[in-house]
Amino acid sequence: MNFSLCSTSSEFAYPSDYALRSPVSSRLFSRELVRFDETWKQKYTYLRGSRKVFASRHIVPGHLEDSSIANKSLPRREPVERVGFVRTLLIDNYDSYTFNIYQALSTINGVPPVVIRNDEWTWEEAYRYLYEDTAFDNIVISPGPGSPMCPADIGICLRLLLECRDIPILGVCLGHQALGYVHGAQVVHAPEPVHGRLSGIEHDGNLLFSDIPSGRNSDFKVVRYHSLIIDKESLPKELIPIAWTIYDDTGSFSENTPVNTSLGPSRNGSVISVPETLKNQSYWPSPHVDGKQDRHILMGIMHSTFPHYGLQFHPESIATTYGSQIFKNFKDVTVDYWRRCKSPSLRRRMINGTANMQVPSACQLLKELSRTRSTVNGSSYYDNSRNSLSTAKTNGVDVFDLVDLVYPKPHTKLLRLKWKKLEGLVHKVGGSRNIFMELYGNSRGNDAFWLDTSCSDKARGRFSFMGGKGGSLWKQLTFSLSDQSEITSKHAGHLLIEDAHGSTEKRFLEEGFLDFLRKELSSISYDEKDFKGLPFDFCGGYVGCIGYDIKVECGMPINRHKSKAPDACFFFAENVVAIDHQLDDVYVLSLHEEDTAETSFLKDTEEKLISMSVSFTRKWKDQTLPAKGSSQRKASFVPDKSREQYINDVERCMQYIKDGESYELCLTTQNRWRIGNTDPLGLYLHLREKNPAPYAAFLNFSNANLSLCCSSPERFLQLDRNGMLEAKPIKGTIARGSTPEEDELLKLQLKLSEKNQAENLMIVDLLRNDLGRVCEPGSVHVPNLMDVETYTTVHTMVSTIRGLKKTDISPVECVRAAFPGGSMTGAPKLRSVEILDSLENCSRGLYSGSIGYFSYNGTFDLNIVIRTVVIHEDEATIGAGGAIVALSNPEEEFEEMILKTRAPANAVMEFCSGSNERDSK
Repeated sequence: MNFSLCSTSSEFAYPSDYALRSPVSSRLFSRELVRFDETWKQKYTYLRGSRKVFASRHIVPGHLEDSSIANKSLPRREPVERVGFVRTLLIDNYDSYTFNIYQALSTINGVPPVVIRNDEWTWEEAYRYLYEDTAFDNIVISPGPGSPMCPADIGICLRLLLECRDIPILGVCLGHQALGYVHGAQVVHAPEPVHGRLSGIEHDGNLLFSDIPSGRNSDFKVVRYHSLIIDKESLPKELIPIAWTIYDDTGSFSENTPVNTSLGPSRNGSVISVPETLKNQSYWPSPHVDGKQDRHILMGIMHSTFPHYGLQFHPESIATTYGSQIFKNFKDVTVDYWRRCKSPSLRRRMINGTANMQVPSACQLLKELSRTRSTVNGSSYYDNSRNSLSTAKTNGVDVFDLVDLVYPKPHTKLLRLKWKKLEGLVHKVGGSRNIFMELYGNSRGNDAFWLDTSCSDKARGRFSFMGGKGGSLWKQLTFSLSDQSEITSKHAGHLLIEDAHGSTEKRFLEEGFLDFLRKELSSISYDEKDFKGLPFDFCGGYVGCIGYDIKVECGMPINRHKSKAPDACFFFAENVVAIDHQLDDVYVLSLHEEDTAETSFLKDTEEKLISMSVSFTRKWKDQTLPAKGSSQRKASFVPDKSREQYINDVERCMQYIKDGESYELCLTTQNRWRIGNTDPLGLYLHLREKNPAPYAAFLNFSNANLSLCCSSPERFLQLDRNGMLEAKPIKGTIARGSTPEEDELLKLQLKLSEKNQAENLMIVDLLRNDLGRVCEPGSVHVPNLMDVETYTTVHTMVSTIRGLKKTDISPVECVRAAFPGGSMTGAPKLRSVEILDSLENCSRGLYSGSIGYFSYNGTFDLNIVIRTVVIHEDEATIGAGGAIVALSNPEEEFEEMILKTRAPANAVMEFCSGSNERDSK
């Protein structure tokens, strides 16, 4: 998917509301919508890629007679023989909520839908599956960025809505607008953009709303993500309004959360047919209410003769009540529709009840996937062109998810684990800080890692892990993406491998780092008995960081900027020390290959730890913490963008949101300081004291001249040994108060903030989508929504999303499905990343990426790199930003960005100031 050439941003001259209201045919053929001037092309072509934008006559109302296929009479579809499930073709308009619909339909329909992108099939291919092979019972058209008037945004959807008159179709948000637009309604800007906010809905009792209450005062509340609407005054007679809201009836999640979200009053199983609905047009409010201009906004429509429905709101959102009931009702609509078809001599071909794929010729399709996998290796859902049917989805799973099925398994090596538990040792030696300094402090932390749960709240982080250089299996990986001009593959890059003896090997990775990492992990086998009894999952393996620009390996667009620092750095750590902060225990672990001798690491480390004394370890504190002097700071961090520039970028983001290009944009910038030759470990020790965090980390890669001092409060993604995936996005931040009373007031202010709740809800729905791509149907859930957590300097709003990983999906592919973390991009993710790349003037580098581990036993835990000082070649950088939504205030967004840099920046300046004082004495 490429950024639509038909952006409605006011930065461009089109389309204004005049263009939005112009006749359908002229809009589809208008010069502005299918071409763009050379100045704009030079400025923005990199956003769009090479996909051509064109409008075909066969998708224009009134020109069906010109379509070669439309001239043919479509074959009459056979009635569905009920076998307990409904087969859905789900059209993805490159949205970040499509797989929430997929998850809902999988459980409700009894079989997962087939997901295809809106430009993946030609009409001829769609015709074959829909009519010749009768592979689907209904169609759902997803939400998406942009406008139905732009062919690049809507793809094949308009053709489906026009030609598939005898197939039930449900359009959501953009799909709803497409249904109106294709039949002649005008799509215009809404009175205000509404994203991540809730509204009450009134409806006409149509079957789509069966068993759902109606009215603003009912508990039927829906989440809206849209900037455009169907102009109700332009609605043609063949489209019937079935649901609406009041344009100013919006509120936050906390304001609208109903006490009881169970199903509403039953309609006693009655069905309102299309003719009955036509007779019932009094449901639609009159143009004037109590002498005032009508303020109603269309939230649902249906076609008078086709089984086609549209919903402007998002039934798949976690905060929409009765969302599952709507999808169930659409299933019932489909069943009822095919039951009433009068074709006793015809029978639809029944799908194999155990089919792994719902498209015809499934086995042949899988063979094609296997043969062509080498050409799309490392790509993701968004990468593949529509040149071959081999890109079709199988069982609703993205092509890259099949990676472990179609790749030949490499030769595996069996690693064995030995470990020792030292009970109650942590407090005896003064804590994890002293343990790290005793084991790795003499080398100043060079080539060492420390995944450090430095937060005092044990409920947020129980375990810390640390390790250093050494061992026959130890190695360091340093990967840098190639310049885009050098290569044809955007994933390619250079990998340097160094072992414990200093020997190096250079490789060129055509398919990128994540593919290499996946192969490395799949080449390891293990015996589960080795780590039975351990209360944590990391038992040795890869530890390190992934930079934001690795997004190109995850289906995101080509990077506009190149990072100066490496794009990924990892150690393979065979020796690990783990600390249980809750029970005060220390674990020493060591991996070795089967049939090789064990090392002395367990014995040597145990002896060192037991021999430690409190008086001995206090010297590390005295030697590493900076003096708290009052000397004037002569230097500080300098932001890449001035206040004026940043505020201007926020305003541009808000315009993109207003024009429907995004729901939320996570704008960032970099702050820099050339600090010279400093002590990264000493700096980290100071940072963890000043700003402890549950997902903190220290990493040092000496051969890359790179250190990371991280105090992140946010988990990106975790996979435990039970196959459970967990994400914990943060959206919503406010400073702590100076008094307990003020602090509680600010915490409550954050909790009730409509803007922050909207930000958080959008990212929760995005993460549900990302997990939904790789999790078992029905398993994705949200145990904690919009909790407020308190840290040393800020309060934050945090949610938790979990889901059970599908057994045939590799750990690395789980990361690929969700990277970069949605809290650092916005939604829809792909379009948002494209826009952000155009606004930000440099690479984010390692900021916005992840730090953590990939254990040899198939588990992983990764944070989001925020509140982090990255030191590379004597320059310290701190990235920061915030989520821009329709409710944003540009000045307040700038202040929030500064707030997020304050803790790490102050720690650096205090440390360097103290170091200068000591040097001068």
